[in-house]
Parts: sequence; structure tokens; C-alpha cells
Amino acid sequence: MRNSRRSDIDAFIVMDVMEAARAAEAEGRHIVHMEVGQPGTGAPAGARAAVAAALEAGPLGYTVGLGLPELRARIAGLYRDWYGVPLDPGRVVVTAGASGAFILAFSALFDNGARVGLGTPCYPSYRQILTAMGLEPVSLRTEAETRYQPLPGQVTEDLEGLILASPANPTGTMLDRAAMSDLIRACAARGVSLISDEIYHGLHHAERAVSALELTDEVYVVNSFSKYFSMTGWRIGWMVVPEDHVRIVERLAQNLFICPPHASQVAALAALDCREELEGHREVYARNRTVLLAALAEAGVTRFAPPDGGFYLYIDVSDWTADTLALSGEILREAGVAVTPGLDFDPERGGSFLRLSYAGPEAEIALGAARLAAFFKARRPD
Repeated sequence: MRNSRRSDIDAFIVMDVMEAARAAEAEGRHIVHMEVGQPGTGAPAGARAAVAAALEAGPLGYTVGLGLPELRARIAGLYRDWYGVPLDPGRVVVTAGASGAFILAFSALFDNGARVGLGTPCYPSYRQILTAMGLEPVSLRTEAETRYQPLPGQVTEDLEGLILASPANPTGTMLDRAAMSDLIRACAARGVSLISDEIYHGLHHAERAVSALELTDEVYVVNSFSKYFSMTGWRIGWMVVPEDHVRIVERLAQNLFICPPHASQVAALAALDCREELEGHREVYARNRTVLLAALAEAGVTRFAPPDGGFYLYIDVSDWTADTLALSGEILREAGVAVTPGLDFDPERGGSFLRLSYAGPEAEIALGAARLAAFFKARRPD
């Protein structure tokens, strides 16, 4: 049977790392997981209790395509509480995770062959989803000096779209209000559709992240309950779209997904009331970040843009190797730590970078940091 050209996309390398780590654990080894961008905690207690009650109350059938109205209203309230932005709940679209939101956004905004800019390094699934949908991802090279974020001059008229991420995966860097504003103006001047990936909002280490909605309504904002709300496997997210795009997205959502998972929507609604528990998670990530940065500094690993948010560190290890795919395997075998090679995030320069996730339990991240420090110290270049 033939296969489509659009299916010819790259594997997600971190998933291969996860499988190698699982195999090592099956052999009885203890592996510290710093490869996957997943909180070490589960859904908040209130969310779990709400789902249990809903399951006892009756069947959880289809909801309307845009999501439960009460959930959309509470998400709109989040923008008032976090950013001071009054938001019409009618503009909120509940989705099957952020991935479902990207599929809807790309379908609504772009025709086949459209060129969409990505600041590289970036989350690899942007590139792969665009390719699978017949669109052309365009890498916009970014540098440590500009905190691995794209610049307004890179927004050119041959682009039809631009994806921003702040805090970013894999770097954890954020755009401040001025930088975000400059990029929004550049997109508006050149007729470029803007998509703002804000799924790590809430996970900041000092100043909170700026939402694109504070500066413009002409944007698709994507967010998720996976990261701050610690609900990765529930596959529930949301999108805020311009008022005149709601019906466009609704038609697509009805036909592509019917509706987001009902049980996950119930959990998400309750999770919005679990702020004390969730803020405790953020404090853990902050402590993990401090421990990891100190351990790496001791080992001489100091080339990175310090992360403003999220729970990643993207480190330049070019003094040690130009092949972090091989190096990550060596670290797993010899140090017992699973890490992600940068090739997932930057096919051109990623061979010199590793991404480390510090989203796990404190004791595990402290152990992983010590193991990594010992590994790099033992191989420190002369």
C-alpha cells in the first residue's frame, strides 16, 4: 500500500530516549529522567475528585464542539486574573491538548504550501505538524545573545505565519513586553498571522510571562493544562482566537475532533480551583533549577541562556562533542541519566546541545544533577 509524502516526517528523538531509559530500568538500573517535558506530579487532587464524582453521576458523552461553556468561561476568567485582560468566553476554544489546537490553528489560517516561521531551536512538533499538513516550516535561526528568540527583522513578507513560544521549549527563555510588542507589530505590518504558544505560562521564576492578548486581539493563543496544571496525559488544552475566527474554528473542530474529551474537561474545570497545590509545584521547579545550575557550573557547563520559565535548560556542550545523540546514549549508560539531544529542536546546530528537564521530584533532580556534574567533570576538555 502506498503512503503519502506528507507522512515523511522525523521521529521525535526524545521518545526514543524514553524507550532506551525504560529498557535500562527493565534491566534493574536506576535512571533519573531528565529527558521528558512532563511534570513529576499528577493532576491536582481536586481535579481527580471531580472526575470520580462525574463518573458516578452518569455517562460522559459528547460535549459541544468548542467545549463545556462553564470551562470556557473559567478560562476567560484566567486571563482577567493573570493578565488583567477582559476576555469574551465566546473566543475560547477547548481542544484535545495543545497539539489539537495547533492542528485547528494551522487548518484555519493557512492553505497548502504556506510558509510558517519558527524561531530555532523550537519544539519539534511545530515543524512536523506543519509538514504533515502540507505546509512549509521556515527556520529562523536564533542566538544565545538574543535569548534564542526571533527578532522583528526576521519576519519577512514571504512568510504567512509566525509561531512564538514564551517561555520557550527547549530554552525556557521569555519575551518581555517590548520584544513581544515589536514582533506583533512586525507581523501586522507584513500581514503575517501570529500564533503564540503560551503553554508554559504560570511557570515563571521571577517576572510572569506576557500574554500576546495583552497587546493584540489579532492572534491565536494556544495554551494547555499539561504543564502548569500538571495534566499531560489528560490531553486537554485551549485556544483563544479573534472573534471573527470562532465559527471557522468551530466548523473544523466539529469535524476533526467532534469535541474535546469530556472527562478531561471536567478535570480541567476543577483544576482551575487548585492554585495552592499548583503553586507548590512551581516552587519545586524553582528549587530544582537552582540545584541544577549550581551543579553544572561546578562541572564547567556554563553556556546557556538562563531560563526565565518552564522547566528546561538548553546547554551548549560543543566543548565536549558535536554529536549529542551519541553523548546522550553515553550519559544514559554511564551516568544513569536520560537527557534529550538537541537535534530534536534544531536539526542544524542541535548536535552540540542537550535539553535537560528539571520537572521531576526534588530528590531525583538533585541526584541527576550530581551525576551529570560528575560525568562532565571527568571529561572536561583541557
